[in-house]
Amino acid sequence: MPVVREFTDVFPDDIVDLPPEWEVEFSIDIVPGTSPISMAPYHMSAAELEKLKEQLEELLEK
Repeated sequence: MPVVREFTDVFPDDIVDLPPEWEVEFSIDIVPGTSPISMAPYHMSAAELEKLKEQLEELLEK
């Protein structure tokens, strides 16, 4: 890594706090003949939608 090589005095020589690498393969088994669930979005009143937007903005500011 170029950044690590450039700033060697900042990085430790030996990193002991990182967990070991695990070789794990993730997969999702799909049942033949099935399809993804398709649903219409949840409807909200204009007031509910505005309140939700305000809450999301507050959370994004944190």
